[in-house]
Amino acid sequence: MSKEKKTAEVHATSGITTKEKIAYACGDFGGVLTFSLISSFLTMFYTDCLHIPLAQITILMLVARIWDAINDPIWGGFIDSRKPTKYGRFRPYVMWASIPLAVAAVLMFIKIPGLTANQYLIYAYVTYIFYGMMYTGVNIPYGSLASAITDDPQERSSLSVWRSVGAGFGNIPSMILLPLLVYSQVVDEATGETTKVLDPTKLGFAVLVIAVVSIGIYGLHFKGTKERITALNPQQNEGAGKMHVFRTVGDLLKNPPFIFLCLTSMLLIAFQMYTQTTYNYLFLNYYEKPGLYSFVTVCTYVPMALFLPIIGKLVRKFGKKELCSFGLAFAAIINFVMYGIGFTNLAANPYIFMALLFLSGAGQTFLTLEVWALVMDVIDYHELRSGRREEGTTYAIYSFTRKLGQTLAGVGVPVLLAVIGYNVDATKQAAEVVERLYTMATLVPAIALLVMFLCLGCGYSLSKGKLQDMYQELEAKRNA
Repeated sequence: MSKEKKTAEVHATSGITTKEKIAYACGDFGGVLTFSLISSFLTMFYTDCLHIPLAQITILMLVARIWDAINDPIWGGFIDSRKPTKYGRFRPYVMWASIPLAVAAVLMFIKIPGLTANQYLIYAYVTYIFYGMMYTGVNIPYGSLASAITDDPQERSSLSVWRSVGAGFGNIPSMILLPLLVYSQVVDEATGETTKVLDPTKLGFAVLVIAVVSIGIYGLHFKGTKERITALNPQQNEGAGKMHVFRTVGDLLKNPPFIFLCLTSMLLIAFQMYTQTTYNYLFLNYYEKPGLYSFVTVCTYVPMALFLPIIGKLVRKFGKKELCSFGLAFAAIINFVMYGIGFTNLAANPYIFMALLFLSGAGQTFLTLEVWALVMDVIDYHELRSGRREEGTTYAIYSFTRKLGQTLAGVGVPVLLAVIGYNVDATKQAAEVVERLYTMATLVPAIALLVMFLCLGCGYSLSKGKLQDMYQELEAKRNA
């Protein structure tokens, strides 16, 4: 290979292929394979299989987030302080942490026979926090990786789309396949009625298979991606080899686009996890057709597939912020309609509910597809303001706010279940509880979407025109 050709390859900061985009998508595919299990089944596993009281589940989620507040920024700062290896700054961390992540996922869904209630609770603490730490170990370097693969705005938008596609495939097992496989029929001794309940043995075996597959998917991601920006400038920041977590956090707290994006994304992950969990309860108890829960994902992700071919054109014409804000407003309106039909006989028809879910999914699609491109934009904006490129710490803080959203859902669901009178020991819920469950599953998501629209539309200032100016100014500073 000639010296000129080798130099051109090292200094290329764009020009990614479709094969590399697919490999990048595999990173979120592998992560969501296990993460979506938490959204769909963990709370139900704790309540219906381990019979952990709802109040104790709430405390567990809060304790885990307190630890994340310490763990996440430290891990991000550590990654930023390390010099690149021959495999890059971020890719090695994704690969080595994927194995303990898979192990943690399996442990989290094991029901050990004969334990007392307190022992089950302690086991839940250990396995849930262990999983959270391993997910941080994978997700922060993976989230930081996109801005090291390319600096081209359109390619970054494309990577965001592909990441969302990977996440969509990662949701398929837990949201489409498992609802058809992990329930068993039992007879209620009090009434003699046959009902379906979550089977911990079936669920545990399914999680084991998913965890093993996730390791292979991460391997494809590691093999198929390349860090270009790191190769262009190995010593990216002043003080390489040192951690500057508090300095970076202080700068980010003075960065309005970063703050409002964090709030929006926090509510987005809360919305997604909340609806995945509550819809599971809804289709089991309200519609008494748990198998139909599989089609919830179809209704949500089919709009994504429809918009994929044209999302790039829409972004170029309208801008990321503008398109995502419009979609959130539309989805909020649809969800308020879903809540409104709860006062009519239409609510009893699950197919009308799923038709409205399809429309809601269409509105959510724009933010779901472009949120990671928005993250890369705020990383660039931080570099423009501070003169430092600190993907690891920036993404760690952003990731922590998403975990706060996870906590909102993780705490909110058991709290609201307790408020409506859900009985964790009953095989069949009372009629009034089931009616309240419908309200819980529709009104809260509608409010969350409305607040997301206000945060992104009114608070996030990186509009299409401002981004163009930012890219030009940043390119001039980098060239200088």
